[in-house]
Amino acid sequence: MDLGLPAKYNPNIPLEKQYSFEACRNWNCKKIKVGAKENSKFYVSEIENLQKRNEKDTGIEFILDENNSYNDFVSILNDLAIAKHEIYGLDLDKTGHVFALVDYQDSSTKKEEVECLLCNDVIVNYLDNRSVFERVFLSHIFEKYSALSATLTNESLCLLCGFLILLTVSILNIKKFI
Repeated sequence: MDLGLPAKYNPNIPLEKQYSFEACRNWNCKKIKVGAKENSKFYVSEIENLQKRNEKDTGIEFILDENNSYNDFVSILNDLAIAKHEIYGLDLDKTGHVFALVDYQDSSTKKEEVECLLCNDVIVNYLDNRSVFERVFLSHIFEKYSALSATLTNESLCLLCGFLILLTVSILNIKKFI
């Protein structure tokens, strides 16, 4: 669950410039008292109806009181997720209610189509810039190493790794004295 906590209301700063719930308080919200979890289908249907109506400055106010528990709060958030409604808020300042608000889509305005800059990308040519020596030699070493590792036992691989570690340590110690 990811909740963004609002900043404290400052009367010296204009309301439009604050991250506040004050602008939404006077909207036309349908009030629904949150009861038992069995009402989940009803809540989802109400949220979906709210989305279909697409009316400006409307929403649903889910009323939580002292009789509700954390499970009721999470149930409301799950119902919002089921209905795929992403615009909601929790009024922590005054009421403690959950508000599901409409993201009003004006049908008279056209959606701007953004040109997709990364669509239909195709790599036309692939050039292998490695030399013939690198391609042949490295592939030959890889084949030999994989064949060798398949035939070695576990103990011999441990012995070989230990030898390589001791060799590395001894080379590092020689560099200290030079």
